[in-house]
Amino acid sequence: MIRNIVFIFALASIVWAGEVRYDCLHFVEQGMANDPQMAETRFGTESKANKLRALKAEVILPTFNVSLMVGPAPGLKETVDDWGDTVDTYDFSRMGPFWGIEAKFIQPLNLGQYQTGKKALEADLQQKTFEIENASRKKEVELQSYYYNYLLALEMKRLAANAQKLVDKAYDQLEEALDEDEPTVSQTDLLNLKANMHTVKEGVIEADLGMKRVMLAIRFALSLPEDVTFATEDTVLVMRPEPLPTEDLVRELTVKHNPELRQLSAGIRARRLQMDLAEAKLAPEFFVMGEFQYVKSWAGNRNVLQKNAFDQDAVNRISGLIGIGLRYRLNFWKSWEEYRQAKTEYRGLQLKENYASEGLVSKAVEQYYQVVAAKEKLNALRESLRASEALLKDAAMKYDLDKSQTSALVSAYTQNLNMQKDYYFAVCRYNVEFAGLVAKIGLSIQEYNSYFKGK
Repeated sequence: MIRNIVFIFALASIVWAGEVRYDCLHFVEQGMANDPQMAETRFGTESKANKLRALKAEVILPTFNVSLMVGPAPGLKETVDDWGDTVDTYDFSRMGPFWGIEAKFIQPLNLGQYQTGKKALEADLQQKTFEIENASRKKEVELQSYYYNYLLALEMKRLAANAQKLVDKAYDQLEEALDEDEPTVSQTDLLNLKANMHTVKEGVIEADLGMKRVMLAIRFALSLPEDVTFATEDTVLVMRPEPLPTEDLVRELTVKHNPELRQLSAGIRARRLQMDLAEAKLAPEFFVMGEFQYVKSWAGNRNVLQKNAFDQDAVNRISGLIGIGLRYRLNFWKSWEEYRQAKTEYRGLQLKENYASEGLVSKAVEQYYQVVAAKEKLNALRESLRASEALLKDAAMKYDLDKSQTSALVSAYTQNLNMQKDYYFAVCRYNVEFAGLVAKIGLSIQEYNSYFKGK
């Protein structure tokens, strides 16, 4: 915790100074937190969570209406009707206040449907969570490719700058030798050097273009303002240090951690519950229904003021009812089609489950083979690079002794330059392929490091 706080304060001071600097792990973490596309993806879970909250809110009294009214009411007076009976009639000459309330409620008794629907929504939410986790793994690969391509661009710019410097030096030496009429140097050597300078200039242009492209992607991923520059903690592009798992371990970890498999499992569970819910809706629904009404007037009988709150007359009244109801949907075929659709989707996911595990494991193993091949190519290029450096040193020594060896020097240097370029491209490819392997397994790079750290 303290370590994280220190890192945050250090990062804040760097940003304040107009520069952000990350290692690969923190770059991925910051990119995952700031990337606008990931924020949009995570927002998708809120609608699922809202549906679940709405269902829970409807458990108790989903239908409960209360009406309240106040106003004037007429009084009562005793009169004799045509039959000689004394009755109460309205006396509008004497008005008084009244207060009334009416409440109606319906409480479904379909507890089984509620529980099934709740579990289905929970499984659907879980499925969305695993979908986002899968998208996060792919985004981590993308962010790591940005990081290592940035380092690759740095190496290419460095190679291009060194090449330009050495070629300019050789060019100056040749011109100087020609001016001094060195017998071992001819105009042809100078023209030969000029003819090969386009390779160096192309390298400079490509390196600059590569840096601009990767910086656009990094700025978008980190949401960096224009006045903040980006830099990496690593200054050179090297092979990433994480241990390479065995093929058997790749299979084991993929079955255990792959989010697509867990998403499929949650989807099957959600479809099965939705099928159960659709089947349950084919049956009639029971519910409890109640109604209550209470009106109290203070106009009352002018002869006797009614003080009892529960006295009833032509104005005052209290009533209520409660009972068990039964509802059955007459549109049976619509409910039946919903059930058939849910059942079809459930069977389709079951069929997919039969081969999904094997297919995803095969993809992870295929990615493992690509990583192994990239590592072997990298080792082979490393050996060739050493040989190329030895040839360059030999050509440089011969050139110092004999300036007519310009072609041999340029050829050796061009070969070494191309070899260095191929080597750094191979390092970058291995690092990105390795990130793809970790994502195919279903782990984040942090989880992968923690797994091997505990071994």
